[in-house]
Amino acid sequence: MAVFLSPVGGVAAQFFTNTGAVLTGGKLYTYAAGTTTPLASYTTSAGTVARTNPIVLDAAGRVPDGGEIWITSASYKFVLKDSTDVLIATYDNIYGVGVSNTNPDNFTGDGTTTAFTLSTSVANENTISVYINGVYQNRNTFSVSGTTLTFSEAPPKTSKIEVSYN
Repeated sequence: MAVFLSPVGGVAAQFFTNTGAVLTGGKLYTYAAGTTTPLASYTTSAGTVARTNPIVLDAAGRVPDGGEIWITSASYKFVLKDSTDVLIATYDNIYGVGVSNTNPDNFTGDGTTTAFTLSTSVANENTISVYINGVYQNRNTFSVSGTTLTFSEAPPKTSKIEVSYN
């Protein structure tokens, strides 16, 4: 399995609270982008040893066991909390360093069309990212079935729709 270095916490990153204190015992959760479905991360570039989820930060606010986070080619959501589960930050729609979007589709909204045909069938809806005029669309605004992307409301006339998936 191919894994890629995570841009969130990747190598030797140190995390802090919003007041600047070292985030001792902080928790970094990894999910499929746009969801609360846990998604594995790994300890090395071999991708053979999964990290705990959440990743519990050490006394210096760093990722333990070598300080590296490796992720698959899927799009991730990272949720950073302190040791008592108070939310500090959320980072959504994150890809590993070097992951390329190999399957982009682009459409133009006409103000009435809600269904668009993708060039490739999507097996896992969690691997798709949709942007309208550069704005990321939440999962509750569209659905995907095979090669059909359906919006709950038609994108505006002349809007640029970009769909990316791996």
